[in-house]
Amino acid sequence: MASDACSKPTSLKRTDSRSSQGSDTSKPTTSVPTAAVDKSSGADDSSKLRTFLSILKRFIGVADIAAVRFSLPSQLLEPIPNLEYWQYLDRPETFVSIADSDEALGRMLGALRFWFTKDLKYVKGKPCKPYNSTLGEFFRVDESLPPVLGPTAQKSKTTEKPIRISYITEQTSHHPPVSAYQIECPEKGISGQGLDQLSANFTGTRIRVSPGEYNKGIYITLHNFDDETYNLTHPTAHLSGLLKGSLYISVADVCYITCPKSRLKTILHYLDEGWLGKTQNKLQGVVFKYDPDKDNKMKIKDVPDSDIVARIDGCWQEKVYWSKGSKAFAKSEQNLLIDVQPLWPMPKIIPPEDEQLPNESRKFWEPVTTAILNKQYGQATTEKQQLEERQREKAAERKARKVEWKPRFFKEVIGEKGKPVLSEEGRKALDKLHKGDYHLEPSVETGA
Repeated sequence: MASDACSKPTSLKRTDSRSSQGSDTSKPTTSVPTAAVDKSSGADDSSKLRTFLSILKRFIGVADIAAVRFSLPSQLLEPIPNLEYWQYLDRPETFVSIADSDEALGRMLGALRFWFTKDLKYVKGKPCKPYNSTLGEFFRVDESLPPVLGPTAQKSKTTEKPIRISYITEQTSHHPPVSAYQIECPEKGISGQGLDQLSANFTGTRIRVSPGEYNKGIYITLHNFDDETYNLTHPTAHLSGLLKGSLYISVADVCYITCPKSRLKTILHYLDEGWLGKTQNKLQGVVFKYDPDKDNKMKIKDVPDSDIVARIDGCWQEKVYWSKGSKAFAKSEQNLLIDVQPLWPMPKIIPPEDEQLPNESRKFWEPVTTAILNKQYGQATTEKQQLEERQREKAAERKARKVEWKPRFFKEVIGEKGKPVLSEEGRKALDKLHKGDYHLEPSVETGA
């Protein structure tokens, strides 16, 4: 029988996120950001923070510092490419489990479990600044999970083969900085896509980070349920603690998960910080029946009790609970939705070094990463500046040739309504990746 996501919380065991990269360049390697799993502070963290703050002060009043694309000194950067850091598969098993329930509410709860685990790097690690992506840069992930039961497994009773998740992302635009991504798991009949773009401004005490104009959230499609699609929108977050020297992320906003086909919508309200600015990381939410043609309920208080099918409550950095029906949460039976405390970001399998192209994130930034890891910051800055200058030269060359930039793996620079479409090359690359075939021909046109 298919597992019912309405009645049981997903069981997720902690895995060791710290993995060493082998010296054999012909074998796939793993990817886990150091900052995603390490909250320990180095001896020079405070001095780094002071330097960072002095740079930020120049941008007080700037509407969007993310669009400025200013270059930080190498010693202030985390040695990881932006495209590698910004991905939503910290716990890939929650992604593939969204379709494990035959009930619409169960699938919505599955989407919520994915939502609360997709960014564990911020719960378990310290905030950091990765490298700025360059035009045409791309990153690939090939993940393998043990067989699990679900609606697609009912017919054959068991599934012998591992479940594979393939992911590809490409920096499709430089001004504004936008990247497109596609996630696929054919064995479970699920895919995801979207555009990543951030808008940020510095208030003098903290950095406010919100979705950019073209970032409409994550779109997840369940192909075994008549292409039922969920749209998960991102809330605004704040990077605080700059003046105290201890960085942390807080969220005080409203975000939504909508599914027009099942006619269910979730409103999640992340609550403000507590008294004296102490963050509580609390949230409340409701799952309710809605009319996709009249989607006008944006606050929990606007939803009639008669439309509510479930309530959500808890702490997004610890445990989140749900209750069925419209009764006040304290008066109803509470069920554990997800406990993120024992969970850590899982390592990702990436192509062998020998199979990576020059504009593939790991290989592209390798000289900078090596220098930073060796604490040769002057050399790292020189390497980084050379890459940035190369990007400017390539842009000038295209302008002289009157050639417009076209992404390789996606059809458009910026996908319509935040939904990118794979190009023919992107389709082939993702299919090959899913088969464990990492070989790609070199890119005809590169952005840097």
